[in-house]
Amino acid sequence: MRSVQKTIFEISKKGRKSYSLINDETPILNADDLFDKSYLREQDARLPEVSEMDLVRHFTNLSRRNHGIDNGFYPLGSCTMKYNPRFNEAMASLPGFEESHPNSPEWVSQGSLKIIHELEKFMCEIFGMDAFTLQPAAGAHGEFTGLLIIRAFHEYNGDTQRKIILVPDSAHGTNPASAKMAGFELKQVASTPGGLVDLEALKPHLNDNLAGMMLTNPNTLGLFEKDILDMTKLIHEAGGLLYYDGANANALLGISRPGMMGFDIVHANLHKTFSTPHGGGGPGSGPIGVKSHLEKFLPSPRVGIHLDKFTLLDLPDSIGRVKSFHGNFGVLVRAYAYIRLLGPEGLKRTSQIAVLNANYLQEKLKGKYNLDYDTRCMHEFVLSAERQKEECGVIAKDIDKALIDKGIHPPTTYFPLIVHEALMIEPTETESLETLDDFVDAMLDIDKTAHENPDAVLKTPMNTPVGRPDETKAARNPILKFQFE
Repeated sequence: MRSVQKTIFEISKKGRKSYSLINDETPILNADDLFDKSYLREQDARLPEVSEMDLVRHFTNLSRRNHGIDNGFYPLGSCTMKYNPRFNEAMASLPGFEESHPNSPEWVSQGSLKIIHELEKFMCEIFGMDAFTLQPAAGAHGEFTGLLIIRAFHEYNGDTQRKIILVPDSAHGTNPASAKMAGFELKQVASTPGGLVDLEALKPHLNDNLAGMMLTNPNTLGLFEKDILDMTKLIHEAGGLLYYDGANANALLGISRPGMMGFDIVHANLHKTFSTPHGGGGPGSGPIGVKSHLEKFLPSPRVGIHLDKFTLLDLPDSIGRVKSFHGNFGVLVRAYAYIRLLGPEGLKRTSQIAVLNANYLQEKLKGKYNLDYDTRCMHEFVLSAERQKEECGVIAKDIDKALIDKGIHPPTTYFPLIVHEALMIEPTETESLETLDDFVDAMLDIDKTAHENPDAVLKTPMNTPVGRPDETKAARNPILKFQFE
């Protein structure tokens, strides 16, 4: 039986309140003196009236409905829902950081400016780049920034006809979206039967209209592009630039650098790779790194050193500011703390364990679920529920719902598009062997139930406050507010 929590409107009782702002003798300012009358309501808003205790219980119970990395396994492939160590939170909460203001003069902000400067240097070393900016507020924002740099580079060189950005058929959806926003045209490059970029399919696009190519390595199938050096050579010989989507960099720390692969631009997702909070409405961070020939186009101001003091420097050829102030500084402190805590060997160990965990799960599950690309993976892998669909009418979405009933967040589903009924799984490095085995048991049990009693799977989830909605109706006619009787 589902537990039903009453809405805050349903527990409302006239006259109750959970606040005390003023006493009755304090004069109240007339709203007419503060606002233009056209902005005022003609009638009071219908707000709930509840006691403090009821208010606290209501929102506490609501929070318990959320599933996060702190209360359960979250194998969300490609999005990398990575544990955020509490050490990071403690460092970001130090008074000197927490109480700093971005409008403070430079002489007051030397510590904060040093964090930015040093983190940029760390990122350069990790990714093999010559310069970094920490301004972008998310991965997709970083992509957009990088593409603006590509555009600025070609315009600076008079190559205004270069309007084509190439993306693999396995690319993240943000890649073509970011390229379109930056004014480019898109061309898709097919994959080989092995799941890698097909160099023969790439070659017809190598002409004077090519601006660049966006690539994730390892790609969204969790496979390393072994022909990357040949690919970058072809792109560069055609006058294009190569952009590294850093979504999957958690597989490469201390092992390989995008700069060594020939990439000109890279963005890093701090939440995916350096254990900061995920975006999802903010805050987030998607720093951009470039090789030296693109440094002049980075967003400004940038943190530099003048007379042994950290200072803000403007770049005359910059694409301009892309974020207010200096990015999401609290997130940057968390990433800085994580990198300093682990050091080079710790970061390398992080990626090694992430890759080990993914291969362990892949080997355990590929006997019951299809594995279209049956080879060693990197930090993630993609199964297919095509077998379950054909044999018992259970699709990937049904498996997701059944996992929810087992207290496990579903993996990324139906992506990448080149895998039918895709289940994209990433365990990250912090999950224990016991947690991985529990996930394996859950997936095998769902497969067993699907074959023996498919209706039981099709009815899930059964243990959640809300069961299966009519997803088509919910998308077309969403109810986004409380319905008064």
